[in-house]
Amino acid sequence: MATTRWRRRPEGSTWGGFGPDDGRGRLNLLGPSHVRAGLEAARSGVAFPLGLPITVPRGSVLNPHRHPPALRPSLRGDEVTANRPAARTTPGAPELINDDVLTLYPQYSSQWDALGHVGCRFDAGDGEPSDRYYNGYRPADLVLPEREEDAGPGGETTVDLGPVGIGNAAAVPVQGRGVLVDLAYHLGTGRRAVGYADVARILEADGIEVREGDFVLFHTGFAERLLGMAGKPDREALDALGARLDGRDPGLLRWLEESGVVAVIADNYAVENYPAPPSEGDPSILPLHVHCLFRLGIHLGELWRLSPLAEHLRAEGRFEFLLTAQPLNIPGAAGSPVNAVATT
Repeated sequence: MATTRWRRRPEGSTWGGFGPDDGRGRLNLLGPSHVRAGLEAARSGVAFPLGLPITVPRGSVLNPHRHPPALRPSLRGDEVTANRPAARTTPGAPELINDDVLTLYPQYSSQWDALGHVGCRFDAGDGEPSDRYYNGYRPADLVLPEREEDAGPGGETTVDLGPVGIGNAAAVPVQGRGVLVDLAYHLGTGRRAVGYADVARILEADGIEVREGDFVLFHTGFAERLLGMAGKPDREALDALGARLDGRDPGLLRWLEESGVVAVIADNYAVENYPAPPSEGDPSILPLHVHCLFRLGIHLGELWRLSPLAEHLRAEGRFEFLLTAQPLNIPGAAGSPVNAVATT
C-alpha cells in the first residue's frame, strides 16, 4: 500500500487503512454497534463527569510552557461587561449582563490529544528521514508558523494542523464502550512504569474483556491527588506519584496495535512514563505517543478525573460503562479540553 504522500509506512501502522486522506484514525471504527455496546454497559444510570476544573493544576508545575486560563469580562465599546445594566442601551430594561473573554491553553487540564500533537521523523520511502505526522502528512500539508510573533497568546489564528487537528475528531460522535483498568487499586499509587504483563494481570483479575472499538481508561490516582492539593501543586510529590504506561514495553505496544482500542486515557500527565528512559537505538522521549498518535491513529486523553468512577465501579464489581467524550470543535488545534461523562 502506498499513497502520493508516502511509499513506505511504519511497521504495524494504520496509515492508509482508513483511506489516503484520513485524519481520524481509529475513531473511524466507531459505529452504532459500539454505541449500543456502551449503552448496554450503562446498567445503573449513575453518571460521572470526568473533567477537572479547567483551572487545575494551577500554575505551570506540570508543563512550564502551558499557563493557567485567564477569564476576564469582555468589553462593549469602552464599557466592562460585568454586571452591566442593559438599561444603558435600552432605557428601562431590567436585565444585568455578564460576558467573558477566555485565554486558554487547550491542553492545560483534562484534555484530548489530537493525532497531530506528536509527529516523528521517519523515512516514508524517500531514502532519508523527514518530518511526518499520522498517515504520512508532512509539515507542508499543515499551517505551521515559525516566527515568534506568530506564537503565544493574542492576535489572530496562525496555526492549522488541518487533517490531523482535533477538529476531525470533534466532527464525529466520540461515544462508545469504556473500560477502566484500575492501576491504583492493584499496584498502588506510587510512581512506576507499567507494561503489558501488569495490564494483563489486572484485566484477568477484574474480569475485563477489551474489545475492538473500546476506550481504555487507566486509573492511577494522580488527578485526585492533584485536585486535593487545592491549587498549590507540589512538584516533588507529583513526580513520585502514579503509575505510567511503559512506552518502551514491546508487549504493551503490540497489545495496543492488535486490540483495536480507539483511545487510551489516563488520569495522569502524559499517560506514559515521560520522559522515557534512554534506550539503545530509540532516542524517543514519548514512544507511546509516537506509537499511538503517529503510527496507529489512537487518540490519547490526559488528566481526566477517574477516582470517583473507579470507586463506584469497584463497589459494583464491574468495569465497563458508556463513555461520551466529545472534544471542542477547534479546527486545526493540537488538542482540546474535555469534560467527558461516564454512565455506569
